[in-house]
Amino acid sequence: MKLVAVTACPTGIAHTYMAAEALERAATAAGHEMKVETQGSAGAETLDPAVIAEADAVIFATDMGVRDRGRFAHLPSVDVGVKVAVTGAADLVAQAVAAGEAREPAAPDSPDDQPATPSPAPATKVTESGGVGTRIRQWLMTGVSYMIPFVAAGGILIALGFMVGGYEIAEVGPEAVIDEFSVLSAQSWGALLFLTGDTIFAFLVPVLAGFIAYAIADRPGLVPGFLGGAVALVVEAGFLGGLVAGFISGFVALGLTRMPVPAALRSIMPVVVTPLLASIATGFAMFILLGPPLASLMGGLETWLSSLTGGSLILLCGLLGLMMAVDMGGPVNKVAYTFAVTGLTTVGASVSVDHAEFTIMAAVMAAGMTPPLGLALATVVRGRLFTTAERENGKAAWVLGASFITEGAIPFAAADPLRVIPALVVGSGVTGAAVGAVGATLRAPHGGIWVAPLIGQPLMYLLALLLGTVVTAAAVLGLKSLRRRPAADAPDAVTVAA
Repeated sequence: MKLVAVTACPTGIAHTYMAAEALERAATAAGHEMKVETQGSAGAETLDPAVIAEADAVIFATDMGVRDRGRFAHLPSVDVGVKVAVTGAADLVAQAVAAGEAREPAAPDSPDDQPATPSPAPATKVTESGGVGTRIRQWLMTGVSYMIPFVAAGGILIALGFMVGGYEIAEVGPEAVIDEFSVLSAQSWGALLFLTGDTIFAFLVPVLAGFIAYAIADRPGLVPGFLGGAVALVVEAGFLGGLVAGFISGFVALGLTRMPVPAALRSIMPVVVTPLLASIATGFAMFILLGPPLASLMGGLETWLSSLTGGSLILLCGLLGLMMAVDMGGPVNKVAYTFAVTGLTTVGASVSVDHAEFTIMAAVMAAGMTPPLGLALATVVRGRLFTTAERENGKAAWVLGASFITEGAIPFAAADPLRVIPALVVGSGVTGAAVGAVGATLRAPHGGIWVAPLIGQPLMYLLALLLGTVVTAAAVLGLKSLRRRPAADAPDAVTVAA
């Protein structure tokens, strides 16, 4: 059979491509053709319309909205989270084959017959995994995925600005940079970097809200979504306000697009009427109804985080570290990561290096690095406990772990979950708590070891990371040693490319 698939994860880095590789290998092993469109951080590798027209079924392995989903409307579909494709690709291929065999021959005669625009409604599903909760998570993760590059770029630029020009550059206004910039002045360069990063940070909440609304209602949701995010900043409702605004504006826009209207109005609905009415409704909701209470709630969160010191901070960092390793890029991991990013957006371009939010971000990133790093170390120390494919994956895991790509641990966990996952959880928990204990800080939400110069107390941070890596490796080896014979090579194991 001829199958197609779309894979997409919130960050578009690891799960997206690992799922694509797993599906291709599983389809080939079962004697079928498989073409995969990866909607990753580098953009979508779009499938040829002719390939879609000839396909018998489609697999959507995504944790966010599928771009131009309407192209696949004529195909029976299997709709799951992206991690399911990494760990259970063969089963998904079997489901897609069954769906393709059961469908009636109603495929378009040519690529031109396919829908040209995406449908805001979910396609018919073969499995029941794409329920309300799944849709909400996909909408949310779509907004977060578009926001993360802004957080990363803005945070790194702000940290670079402080490193180059000192913390006093936060008091320098844009006029000083515009009128008095000196190529030979470190303070001028520092101020330029800081102001650039601070400006990028101003887009975080509008981008979050705008793309949540976009995931729900497509393009008609963008204007009210960005408006809602901007209003959230005005009323000081911050990240939480952006989340609420995105959902409100998205559902209002979606409702308006589904309203029956006279034929004369259809052409102007998506570009004039829907954005206009949805914006009015969103503005009223955020300025009058929800903005003030959300601002109070956000202020309470900031006060609580700022009050964390000593044992309470260590405990929170350890808990978030545990969460980072539970599902290695899945929903629990994303909750911990989003919580840390929320802290960064709350503090913004704060001058203070003592904010608990910066320590929490440092703990979360370190805890997300130790699973692949610990497994990579374990394959070096006692390679006979691992299959040939796992030892090859261990080589890639060094780079993935150092780059804060927790998903590098998934092939190991999928092959031996009862031994590997508990070991990873212990190691990441130790890492998070250790970072909280030493008080290391981080302003950027990504980058791994490559942003070490931007970390507060980098040597202590690296020591905590090393401790967690060793604990992870020791725990994995200890649990794997409980079995009496070396691992047998698994010919169908998925190898992760670095």
